Amino acid sequence: MTAAPDAASARPGFFDSLAVYFKPRVLIVLLLGFSSGLPLALSGSTLSVWLVERGVDLATIGLFSLVGLPYTFKFLWAPLVDALDVPVLSRLLGRRRGWLVFSQLLLAAAIVLLGFCDPVNSIRLITLGAVMVAVASATQDIVVDAFRVESLETNEQAAGMAGYVAAYRIGMLASGAGVLLLVAWLENVGVARDAVWMWGYIAAAAFMAVGLIATLLATEPDAPARTDMAAAPLRRVMSTAAGAFGEFLGRESAIAILLFVVLYKFCDAFAGVLTAPFVISIGFDKATYAAVVKGVGLAAALIGGFAGGAIARALPLSTSLWIGGILQMASNFTFSWLALIGPSVPALTATIIVENFTGAIGTVIFVAYLSALCGNRAHTATQFALLTALAAVGRTTLASGGGYVAEATGWVVFFVITALAAIPSLLLLWWLQWRGHFAGLEKRAATPSAG
Repeated sequence: MTAAPDAASARPGFFDSLAVYFKPRVLIVLLLGFSSGLPLALSGSTLSVWLVERGVDLATIGLFSLVGLPYTFKFLWAPLVDALDVPVLSRLLGRRRGWLVFSQLLLAAAIVLLGFCDPVNSIRLITLGAVMVAVASATQDIVVDAFRVESLETNEQAAGMAGYVAAYRIGMLASGAGVLLLVAWLENVGVARDAVWMWGYIAAAAFMAVGLIATLLATEPDAPARTDMAAAPLRRVMSTAAGAFGEFLGRESAIAILLFVVLYKFCDAFAGVLTAPFVISIGFDKATYAAVVKGVGLAAALIGGFAGGAIARALPLSTSLWIGGILQMASNFTFSWLALIGPSVPALTATIIVENFTGAIGTVIFVAYLSALCGNRAHTATQFALLTALAAVGRTTLASGGGYVAEATGWVVFFVITALAAIPSLLLLWWLQWRGHFAGLEKRAATPSAG
């Protein structure tokens, strides 16, 4: 009974919550966030612009969305990261940093290879290059997530994730708008049109040096004792995978936890998949959409991410999840309000600020929760990859029918429905709190893990 006052007194104040962002290990995670966000557009939106410019047909370009599948299924090879060492690199740098350097070098090489491809004469080769970028990028994400969870103290996880998300978005901006601006500038100064995209991708590959330098400056997190090093590599991988899944499914309320992981961000995703069609369909032009949704929205998301980190650091995890969940739910009602008002730029700006700010708060707090679930360092990469894949189900599969709902109900009612879609996750949150789930997480976090 004496632990509660001690825990309460240990809660950091406002300035302590801000100071955490300047700790070296949090800054390392921030730089790794840039490295993780950088490749996404290179096999996605930036690549699509390149293909359109070179005259590739829209049907083929649409199929390139499948290039992103490695991000969804990365949990299938995450056990390799937990079970195996990278020859030479892991011996010199440690298990996690060895994998980081390996994935970053592989990613830089894949980006350069993609830049040397010709969309007109070799669509198969450029497809292979894009898949290689996606696989190497997803592998880097696996390692960065494990490194972040293992490197940061429990009360630093949310701050680390806030910095990571902010830098991730900046990395996406660099490989999206940044590469496009560079390509346009190269064309203006007279570089041959066939070569400008190659130099754009080479420049993007050079930016991978940010993550590589961060990895070399970082300190290897403590690793659990390895008792299976004499086993064959395949046996170690299979044992790690079975141990990771079995350990998680053996926990109390495991199924409810997994359902909560799937549903917590669902209301946000349900509305988010139709944000662009909604904004255009009610009367805004593309320029307004780009300026407000992408410009103002990015700024609001960055601020919201840091606010979420401060909330999660200052308050108990369960309380933070309640705040994030309720804010996400309430923000969807602002879209119903905008649908009633119509094409008003001030109203659109207010709606986008509220949605991006609250959504970022919820995301950072939610990822702090996922990090808390991965308490066994022998399985960090595998379990975190699995949990993030489950969290993506709400954004992809469950939200895929949103268009049918919007057509049947109209925009005002549709966004009310998306807000009410938060209720199942809040009920699960109440039930898990009542069952002592969060108290157990805090107790485990306060106990040094042997791995």
